[in-house]
Amino acid sequence: MKTAIVYYSMSGNTAETAGKLAEALGADLIEIKPQKAYPDKGIRKFLWGGMKAVMAETPALQPYEFRAEEYDRIVIGFPVWASNMAPPLRTFVKDNGAALAEKKIAAFACQGGSGAEKALAKLAECLGREKPEASMILNDPKARPSEENEQKIREFAEKLAAGE
Repeated sequence: MKTAIVYYSMSGNTAETAGKLAEALGADLIEIKPQKAYPDKGIRKFLWGGMKAVMAETPALQPYEFRAEEYDRIVIGFPVWASNMAPPLRTFVKDNGAALAEKKIAAFACQGGSGAEKALAKLAECLGREKPEASMILNDPKARPSEENEQKIREFAEKLAAGE
């Protein structure tokens, strides 16, 4: 089963996790970036990003290569912003909705606080599904490394590999 990991990462937590999953699954990595970067420091980071997430913004994205027909499964990774997925992933789902409808979808969310359960539910709603085939929530895996997060990553990768 060919897998793509599509992700957006601001502070590196999601990127690091996506890399570990890609290595474990032999998956392709596809990074999504907005054309206009979000503030990434201080209070502006939280106010601006949170507001855009709550407003369900769909920002223009930098060009990326994604051919859905090449993949059986898509793993979507994102940071949690105000109990929502980061807006660049909302754009990706909107732009590729029809192609994603036929695919197995798994997802993971990286959070510094809480809200990942709601964010994953909103992702499922955007995809027109009850829930992803598998999901994982991590707490700042790069900023605060822990054996608990590493175990979750291993178990998530094993679950996806077993579903092939």
